[in-house]
Amino acid sequence: MQANILNRMKFTLIAGPCAIEDKEMALHIGKTVKAICDELDIRYIFKGSYRKANRSKLDSFTGIGDENALQILKEVGEELGVETITDIHESHEADLVAKYVDHIQIPAFLCRQTELLLAAGKTGKGVNIKKGQFLSPEAMMFPVEKVLSTGNKNAWVCERGTTFGYSDLIVDATSISRLKAHGVPVIMDCTHSVQKPNRTEGVTGGDPSLIETIALSAIATGADGFFIETHPDPKSAKSDPHTMLQLDKLKPILEKCMKIRNVLNG
Repeated sequence: MQANILNRMKFTLIAGPCAIEDKEMALHIGKTVKAICDELDIRYIFKGSYRKANRSKLDSFTGIGDENALQILKEVGEELGVETITDIHESHEADLVAKYVDHIQIPAFLCRQTELLLAAGKTGKGVNIKKGQFLSPEAMMFPVEKVLSTGNKNAWVCERGTTFGYSDLIVDATSISRLKAHGVPVIMDCTHSVQKPNRTEGVTGGDPSLIETIALSAIATGADGFFIETHPDPKSAKSDPHTMLQLDKLKPILEKCMKIRNVLNG
């Protein structure tokens, strides 16, 4: 597979809340992260799920309404002058979501769904494909090929850990390098990689103290960008409170990582 132009893209941060809760919170997070990225010369893409379709429990928070959340994503992008991304779970969502955001994300559990990948690719939007917790880096060539087959060259892959037993994930330090062999940019999901899934409470746990460790390892092994879910008060967040990075801890991590990247790139 030949490398596409995104292989030379500027270091990128995909960051925002796990889910869109309201416009005020989305703007606050977006403004804060944008200021950090502007200072550190990082390309910023604001992320927020417009709907959480893959919750464990029936009564888990799933969103504030599709049109409402999508409109907030659009307004955040326009008001802050940043790119935006959200995830889709079924192929029929692609065309609707593409009217509101710049990029589409494919959840890890769904990265083999052919119709979903083709629909995302056909929008012409950037497509961030999360690596399934059950797939090797080498097997990600097939989801990438599905997107590229639509004529859309705006595809990249996102490492987010591999299932380790029933209730943990492990991140392979060789994965970034192996994923880059597919010729597309590789993003490191620094927050979902510290998840503790399948807990009996029906709410995913995590260890955010390890987010910096994941980020440092990824930057040292050539990651083209980070995916980081962040919130000013994670414990009060309506989705993934145990894995999101506290907003005021983001800048020190990025500063350290960019210093390493600058040294590595000469």
